[in-house]
Amino acid sequence: MKVIAIIQARMGSTRLPGKVLLDLAGEPMLSRVVNRLRRAKRLDGVVVATTTESRDDALATFCEQRGIACFRGDENDVLDRYYRAAQAHEAGAVVRVTSDCPFIEPEIVDRVVAELDDAEVDFASNIGMPRTYPRGLDTEALPRRTLTRVWEEDRNPAWREHVTLFIHKRPELFRTRNVCHESDLSQMRWTVDTPEDFAFASRVYADFGRDDFSWRDVLAVLENHPEWSAINQAIEQKVT
Repeated sequence: MKVIAIIQARMGSTRLPGKVLLDLAGEPMLSRVVNRLRRAKRLDGVVVATTTESRDDALATFCEQRGIACFRGDENDVLDRYYRAAQAHEAGAVVRVTSDCPFIEPEIVDRVVAELDDAEVDFASNIGMPRTYPRGLDTEALPRRTLTRVWEEDRNPAWREHVTLFIHKRPELFRTRNVCHESDLSQMRWTVDTPEDFAFASRVYADFGRDDFSWRDVLAVLENHPEWSAINQAIEQKVT
């Protein structure tokens, strides 16, 4: 089964416009996300799915210059964008990742994708109930058949903007698996949605000076520098 990670990305972020191409320790943040995903052993490819809006031409150009596969689709119907990107790249399964996760972890991606080895599983993630990993390591994996079903059955425009929300809202319709950590680290915030989030990510990345560290390395650094976690701890997560 061909497994493709699809990264949804656009320049029009509400709280931090243009964040995906901001310089994160010498490389655009999107490059950090792609580099980390490419180290996942269970992925056969990585695709950036952006929009057809002119402001996202810069993202398409970036991908072309870096040799990163890029698909362009509807800005608001992100579910349709994923469905058509999966079609274009002949994906047997899709891993959903967002471009604001520069700490996305290959090890965790592989753990989530491994759940799809069971042909009975319709959807696997590490963000179900309970959420145990830091926010920003969010990984969702689904076979193409599940993506097609959601694309066909979800008629709520607000849900389609979040791709898999139909599954989370109607769990009784799907056979799901949740990957959990042995301890609850869900209070940690490693995603980038605000200037404070980016300041946190920049501080951690500056310490490593590269992007081939593991999420466990980040935990160790934050244990030695708890004040870094305070940089963005007051930020409230947007509710879908």
